Amino acid sequence: MRYVRTVVLSDIEGLKTVVESCELFPSELLDEMMEEYFRNAQTPDIWFTCIDQNKPIAIGYCVPEKLTQGTYNLLAIGVALTFQRMGIATEMMQYWEQLLKQKNARILIVETSGDPAQMAARNFYKKIGYIQEATIKDFWNDGEDKIIFLKKL
Repeated sequence: MRYVRTVVLSDIEGLKTVVESCELFPSELLDEMMEEYFRNAQTPDIWFTCIDQNKPIAIGYCVPEKLTQGTYNLLAIGVALTFQRMGIATEMMQYWEQLLKQKNARILIVETSGDPAQMAARNFYKKIGYIQEATIKDFWNDGEDKIIFLKKL
């Protein structure tokens, strides 16, 4: 059975494997990135995962935008390579959007790169109803723009 839920401490090793598999970021950064989440029950940061056969196969991370009312930013989403193209990212986004609606969120933004390697990600966000709202030229590097998508919840 496959399902999406918030991350628990025992997920960390499996999530490192997911991060390595999809090359989201260096997995050794995960412990430090999640430290506040596990240390502070009041943190507004939300980490979530998709579980299949009791193992994490995907990871997501979202935070509220400071100084806004109900705006959240999805900072990371990744699916283990062997589970890609199976609708898991869509399930993760649906889970996330429902969770945010329960928190009275208004907007979810997603930032990605204009790099050709990120074309599939940009197409994915459009397919699930996100609007390309802005482009910041040369943000990540010369010639690599930041593309910002949003969805009103």
